[in-house]
Amino acid sequence: MDKSRRKFLSTAAVATASASMLATTGQASERLEHNQEELFSVLVDSTACIGCRKCEYACNKTHELNDNPLSFFEDRSVLQERRRPEHDAFTVVNAYKDARAKEGEAYVKVQCMHCNDPACVSACLVGALSKDRHGPVLYDAWKCIGCRYCMVSCPFQVPAYEYQDAVAPRVRKCNFCTERIHNGERPACVEICPNEALMFGTRKEMLDVAYGRMSANPDKYDKHVYGEHEVGGTSWIYLTHAGFQAAGFPVLDVQSPAEITENIQHGIFKSFLPPLALYGLLGLIMHASGQKEDSEDSKNA
Repeated sequence: MDKSRRKFLSTAAVATASASMLATTGQASERLEHNQEELFSVLVDSTACIGCRKCEYACNKTHELNDNPLSFFEDRSVLQERRRPEHDAFTVVNAYKDARAKEGEAYVKVQCMHCNDPACVSACLVGALSKDRHGPVLYDAWKCIGCRYCMVSCPFQVPAYEYQDAVAPRVRKCNFCTERIHNGERPACVEICPNEALMFGTRKEMLDVAYGRMSANPDKYDKHVYGEHEVGGTSWIYLTHAGFQAAGFPVLDVQSPAEITENIQHGIFKSFLPPLALYGLLGLIMHASGQKEDSEDSKNA
């Protein structure tokens, strides 16, 4: 290892500490400043979903994930196996058993939930993930270092990685059609849904619609709006026949994992100075060791 390499490592140690602490404190303050009234939301009414998979087609076409025609998504055999979003499929439709549904089977759309207090954003060391004030959780591939902490931290196991790309792999997931909604349009999946199983509006509006439907049809819905409170609330909320567990959703606490982990981090690092000093000390030790090694090499030459 040459002297310039050792100097780089000592500098990088200090820079890494600074960047990681700034990212953590920045994410925490940003989380607290979100205006809940500005958040957009989608209500997914599983009782109205017919499993047509047109939402998958619209998503793939909008984000140019592949060239598959609409006819490709008419294959319903894939519904027999529970799927999760992938790097080339930001949303998928799954079937689940429901005795009250037609033919004993109901359907549910799955994608990034766009959490109000996203664990992936908190876990990201370099700010590659961020929470837009209107709801979308966005990803910046340029900043990403490929650590995949976002994948580990997501309580819904949504982010997918381009393992097949050896040159510039990215983390891939639904971006809530952020360009469309900022232009006053609905997400592509909502736009194409033929049965109004998907509705788009503010989070307050969608919660009002959800509770209105439950009140008007008390025997039709499980008495739980999934995503209203789970992990601090999500931008995508759900109504089901048979309950959210039957539909394949995890049982989660109301507290966001981001809030829990950040409290732990702040308990360990109560100020910016201690970790910076620690990494600075390590850098100095590395640098001093390098000088000693160079001196010994000169004597032996």
